[in-house]
Amino acid sequence: MVNKDWAKVTPALSKPVLSCINKQGFKAMTPIQAAVIPLILTCKDVVAEAVTGSGKTLAFVVPMIEMLIKKEKDSPLRKDFVYAVIISPTRELATQIYTVIEQFLKEPELSHFTVALLVGGRSVDSDVETIQKGAHIAVCTPGRLEDLLSERKQLNLAGRLKELEILVLDEADRLLDLGFSATLTTILQYLPRQRRTGLFSATQTKELQDLVRAGLRNPVLISVKEKSTISTPIALENYYVIVEPQDKFLFLLNFIRNRKILKGLFFLPTCACVDYWADVLPGFLPDLKVFAIHGKMKQKRSKILDKFRQADNTILLCTDLLARGLDIPEVEWVLQWEPPCSPAALVHRVGRTARGGAAGCSLLPLLPSEDTYVPFIRANQKVELKDWRHSKDEIKISDKLKNKVLSILHDQQRKDRAILDKGQKAFVSHMRAYSKHECNLLLQLKELPLGHIATSYGLLKLPLMPEIKEEHKQQFIGPKEKIDFNSIPYKDKQREASRLQKLEEYKKTGVWPSKKKKKMVKTQPWEQTKQNKEEKKQRKKKRKELKQKENGKSKKRRAVTQEELDELAADVALIKKLKRRKITHEQFDKEFDVDK
Repeated sequence: MVNKDWAKVTPALSKPVLSCINKQGFKAMTPIQAAVIPLILTCKDVVAEAVTGSGKTLAFVVPMIEMLIKKEKDSPLRKDFVYAVIISPTRELATQIYTVIEQFLKEPELSHFTVALLVGGRSVDSDVETIQKGAHIAVCTPGRLEDLLSERKQLNLAGRLKELEILVLDEADRLLDLGFSATLTTILQYLPRQRRTGLFSATQTKELQDLVRAGLRNPVLISVKEKSTISTPIALENYYVIVEPQDKFLFLLNFIRNRKILKGLFFLPTCACVDYWADVLPGFLPDLKVFAIHGKMKQKRSKILDKFRQADNTILLCTDLLARGLDIPEVEWVLQWEPPCSPAALVHRVGRTARGGAAGCSLLPLLPSEDTYVPFIRANQKVELKDWRHSKDEIKISDKLKNKVLSILHDQQRKDRAILDKGQKAFVSHMRAYSKHECNLLLQLKELPLGHIATSYGLLKLPLMPEIKEEHKQQFIGPKEKIDFNSIPYKDKQREASRLQKLEEYKKTGVWPSKKKKKMVKTQPWEQTKQNKEEKKQRKKKRKELKQKENGKSKKRRAVTQEELDELAADVALIKKLKRRKITHEQFDKEFDVDK
């Protein structure tokens, strides 16, 4: 029997839509669905804000299909026209929405409607062919849609959209975070103004309000929150734990081992971190299937996600690529290596569990220097983090276990140089990401014991970084015996043969063959580079203000001094030297940025 709440929607939903809702086991409508669906059905533009996992997808899919049914009653739908467009920030979320729509179109009365998935990572020509065959509904990512609209003139997609009924921007704040503002502006220029528009988001920002003013007409604003004091689902329990930096991997490893996790997500800071731990972790967790996914994977992402969905006793290592919109109801735990760069991203990360009313948990390990993050995230994002050690039994880490795990990590890198390289790259990329935290007043790179963190990674040696100080070298625990790093081989025979050949040439010439000889330029710490950029920005601002002030005093054209002409001639000479490759780009930047 169809749930009464769904059956009592006004205007009433059609029988095939209600039948599909019943078959898929959707119970009572969530607050966001109850608020939004009637508005869209009565031709209102909607801006909807709701916590993650609240059922936003059905809130726009159901009225979208109902609008197509109503449109068809007035006049038959043309096969070559697109009547509904859904724009999503990532191909994973777009694929998920596409799958939900497919479930509805399996109903016999709706099977004649067609849907197309238009996302990156595959041939544009295949998408062109799909649209030419017919697509009443298009689910797409913004980059691919812009390409089809502006670059594929022979397709004439703009002409196919002239009777567009509804446009949906899903996870709209994420669309803007990823830098799609200009792309969305271009897309909106191609779409007819006589349409319904739905904008769905978990958070509201100033940039989002600008988009609302540009793309919607007198929209109804809907904000649905389960509780005024929290911004995450009620059934979600969020924990934190204070761990020493050298013990973080050991703690998380023990944590996973001591819990029979059917499905878990493990968020790591960077793509390089995902690659490294994906190679290392399976050796410690033989009974658990370990998958990995990040933004630099192109063709593999959808296949890996499908395997993860179908598997049990599994954990997926990922970046914030999967922090938004991913709907896998079976996810029990969300683990994190450290706080995300953006405070708002924490809400979206933990929202991958406890979806649709189910229970779920998240855990965030923090270093002793990061303990102020707990009250900060409570005030900033209304996320209450409970102390794991006060709530559960403390997991003890013995010295024997520390030495054993560290020994295994070292052995893995000794056996395969590829893992050694990945470990170095992961650590450096992690530190770079940490230096770019939005809440850098709390999470400061200079406060980190880099030697202890490198120990947690199980590195064989500290990477060459200007941030590494003598104190960090004292903290670092590497292999007890001395290692000849040139003797560590690649498991890949072809790669190893190439390395040995280059090594022989290096021994003869003193120059590594694959690298061009460059003049030594002293590198700067990332924080210093950031400070230099800010100072440069301030100098530029002052010059602009001074110029405006001078223009205000007198409209007469000021005579150019000899000193300025000499300075200009010097700048021109410097540019010529760069073009003739007499100086490097680093030398050019250094000379050109001198504060005169």
